[in-house]
Order: sequence, then structure tokens, then C-alpha cells
Amino acid sequence: MKSTDTFLEQALALLGERGLTRDPDLTAPWTTDWRGRFEGNCLALASPADTAQLGALMKLCEEAAINVVPQGGNSGMSGGATPSACGEQLLVSLRRMNEISEIDVEAQRVTCGAGVVLQDLHAAAEAADLRFPLTLGGKGSATVGGLIATNAGGTQVLRHGPMRSLVLGLEVVLADGQIYSALTPLRKDNRGFDLKQLFIGAEGTTGIVTAATLRLVPAVRERIVIWAGLHSLGAARQLLLHCEATLENAVEGFEVLPASCLEHVLDYLPDARAPIAGHHRWHALIEVVADTTFTGEVRERCEDTLASALAKGLIEDATLSANEGQAEAFWRLRESISPAERARGPAVQHDISVPVEAMPRFIETASPLLEREFPGTSALAFGHLGDGNVHFHVIAPPGVTPAAWYGGAAKTISARVHDLVTQWGGSISAEHGIGQLKRDELARLADPVALHLLRTVKAALDPQGRLNPGKLV
Repeated sequence: MKSTDTFLEQALALLGERGLTRDPDLTAPWTTDWRGRFEGNCLALASPADTAQLGALMKLCEEAAINVVPQGGNSGMSGGATPSACGEQLLVSLRRMNEISEIDVEAQRVTCGAGVVLQDLHAAAEAADLRFPLTLGGKGSATVGGLIATNAGGTQVLRHGPMRSLVLGLEVVLADGQIYSALTPLRKDNRGFDLKQLFIGAEGTTGIVTAATLRLVPAVRERIVIWAGLHSLGAARQLLLHCEATLENAVEGFEVLPASCLEHVLDYLPDARAPIAGHHRWHALIEVVADTTFTGEVRERCEDTLASALAKGLIEDATLSANEGQAEAFWRLRESISPAERARGPAVQHDISVPVEAMPRFIETASPLLEREFPGTSALAFGHLGDGNVHFHVIAPPGVTPAAWYGGAAKTISARVHDLVTQWGGSISAEHGIGQLKRDELARLADPVALHLLRTVKAALDPQGRLNPGKLV
């Protein structure tokens, strides 16, 4: 086995000074996760320029027994791209692989590198009069590779599905440096397993995604964002069904937030104001778009839908965005919930899902239960009601010491939340991944057969455990 010094010399010769650094000032920003919950160290930061370089680098890692932590935009929520504190793992950045090589307008698909930033992908698709139908708050830093590795969701899953539904083909470097290339999509292909699914949502533990072919959809011709006030979460669920019945597949997003969330955001954003007057226990944000259908009819159909919803008692009040600026202002309120909560103080966040139809009852049951069991805390839920995924936060009692609370009560609270979610037939990770944050909880709560299968696949593709050790499984 080669020594570490020999490995570093060979890696530098392969990647060049731009592609390999050990400078602490340059590596430090990438060894702490976005939330600041996990801090590590690395042997070096490698930034290969292309797939061939990464393949050669992985062969060097295999020869020297060097473990690898792949990283995209470092915007993950579960510590999945943070190296351990041992300082012996190689941090591999995919950010240099940021070429958008082809947009096929007729086929409505794009082929691009794993380092392409989501916001840049949106702009490229828009320039071709198309769009990539996945967006999230971190679009300015999240990369295609990271989105694939975590099977990201975002706010448009209701209509277009998560990242898994948008990936048509992949290129992946395996643990031993071999390259699996299947970027050309086929509508029908029965040659065994759909191998690309072994890498989507695997958090870099089975291979490192270097490029992808992704599905695009027609550009939006008209967009209306609705803000509605409701008396209950159950009414929000009924409103969703009503909108789907009257607006059909034009409903692209359906988000909910309680009154307390809106109040916190308005305090956090001094120039913002509530979209509708009066107090409402719950609010819904609904995005309705026209691409190939309803063009020129969206506003009228939305008005009719809200009128009938009001007549049925589903909503208390509502407003429609008058223009794009107001539509973005409504979304800014939704996207500011997490930073507004962080500004208030310590909180433990949970990214959970239960069957869509059960979500209102789950929240109405779990929130008061947790507040009784952990006096002084405040439980709130917000997010993607349309696909059964909400962000369930439990805010710490006033005056706690953050480090002590996170190390003690917060862990107990999270375990209790995950127990409840499991009892309701749900998932402890709906879209943020397992990473290192939830690895032990997955081991504790997952179906033993499912966990065995995950570990079997991991062992088959990475028998030495070199890829992203300590994450997922």
C-alpha cells in the first residue's frame, strides 16, 4: 500500500495545483456543514476537472486506502458532505465539472456536469424556452450532483416529482475508478435493473455522480400564486383536493404554514407584509401555472376556484398575485421561514413525511403531544402538504444554552418525533437525506430487511467502504 505522502504527490501531479490543495484557509469553508452542526477536517481538497481525472484519482485512492467524501455545493441539511474530524479523508469537490454540454429542445432534456449550480441550470433552460422543474431555497449554491445524491424534492414535487423522476441518465465514477456511463436515455430498456437508481439518493456512498441527463418541461407562459387563509390544516387538505379537481395538473405547488410562522417571518423581514388581512390559524400558498394548457385562462380559473372554495367554507380569505413581483414576494415569505426560525434561537428540525391524507391529523396530534412532553418547547410544521412532506420544527424553551440543549434534550425530542413518524407509517427523511445526522436513527427505526438490502448494495459497489464513510448506512 502506498504511503499518504506518495498519494498526495501523485494526486498533485494528476490534478495540478488548481485541482489539489491542503491550504487550511481554502479547505476550511468546505469542512463545516451549512447548518454549522458538523465540523470536520480533510487530508486535502481535490477538485478534478473532468470524469477521467476523477476516475484516475479514485484508482490512486484505492491503491493508498484513502477514503473519499464527495461534495457539491455544501448546502446539505444532514451533514452528508462533511468529512470526519480525523483529517484523513479526501474531500472531493465536483464544482469544476460545471459544463452544460447540450440542451435538446425537441427532446426536452439537458446533459450537464454534476457541478452545475441549480440557478444556472434554470437560466440555461429558460434561454432555450424550457425549464427544469425543481427549485428550492438553496438554488444559488446547490449543484446537480448534490441534488441527485440526496434525491432532492423542493416545491414542485406535487406536479413533477423529486429528482429521481427528473433523471434520465447518469455518468458515475465507482469506488475503484471505473466509469459507469449511461447518459443517453431510452424510453424502454429491459436489460435488468435500472442501475442509475442505485446512485440517486445514495448520498455518494455507492458512486460519485459526475454528469446527468435531466428532463426539462415547457416554459411557464403564465403563473398565478394564491395566498389563502384557512381555519384548519384539515381545510387545507380539502382545499388541495378542490384545486386539483378544478385546476387539474396546473397546480404545481401547495405549501402550508401556521400563523406563528408568518408572524416570525414578518418580524424577520421588516419590509414584508402579510398578503391578507386578519388572523388565520393556517395559510396556504398555491402555485398555478400554464405551460401547454390553460394559457390565457389561469387567472379566471383561479378566481372561479377560490369563489367555490369560499362558498364551501374551505377558506376564510384569499388573494391572487397581481404580477411576477408579487408572486415572488409571496414565495419570499415561504422561503424565509427557516432563517427566521434560526434567528429566534435553537430549534431541532425534522424533515418528515407521512401518507398525504394523514398529514393534517399527524400534525394536529403530534404538535400538542410534544409540547406537553417537553414543557417550554413550541412545535410547528410547514411545507409541502401536497406531497405529504413537512418540516417539523421543535423550538427550544427560552434561555437555554444552545450547545447543551442540542447535546441533550434536542436528541431526545428528535427520537420522539421519529418514533411518532414511524408509528404513522412515515419516513424520518423526506428530502434532506440521512447523512450523519440521522444515520443512527435510520439504523434504529428502519425495516431490518430494507436496511440489509441497503447495506448489501453498498458493500457490492464499495467493498472497502471508501465512499463517504459514516454516512447513510
